[in-house]
Amino acid sequence: MLLFLDIDGPLVPFGAPDGAYPEFERDGGTGGHPLLGRVDPALGARLVELGCELVWASTWMDDANAVLAPWLGLPPLPVVPWPDEDEPPALIHWKTRPLVEFAAGRPFIWIDDEITEADRAYVAVHHPAPALLHRVDHDYGLTPADFTTLREWLSRNA
Repeated sequence: MLLFLDIDGPLVPFGAPDGAYPEFERDGGTGGHPLLGRVDPALGARLVELGCELVWASTWMDDANAVLAPWLGLPPLPVVPWPDEDEPPALIHWKTRPLVEFAAGRPFIWIDDEITEADRAYVAVHHPAPALLHRVDHDYGLTPADFTTLREWLSRNA
């Protein structure tokens, strides 16, 4: 099972309406990256516990492996290659088609803060295997409730 993981929003929360978000540190600080302190380093272990093949699905591209993977205690992960050309605006998110292509018929979970019903409808029509498109509240990032939803879906679709 693939797990496509966006970074900004799901892992790096933008802050609750009051502007607050947690701050985390590890030995050696944040390595100078201004957003790392918002990322809970324990999320890496929680993601691994899901038993999925983790894949970065973010505009961070290879920087995710250089900056974020070590912070989360993860090995380098595959990165979804995004198309170079600009596509005309569509109802679906610009990541949707490339993720379906990358999955190549394999079951997957996509965690992002910009997923819409149009993306779910597209995947339902164009992807033959089970897929969970899980929208995360970008104010808070991944929460225990999100992990409960992911585990429940995996138990029914693994």
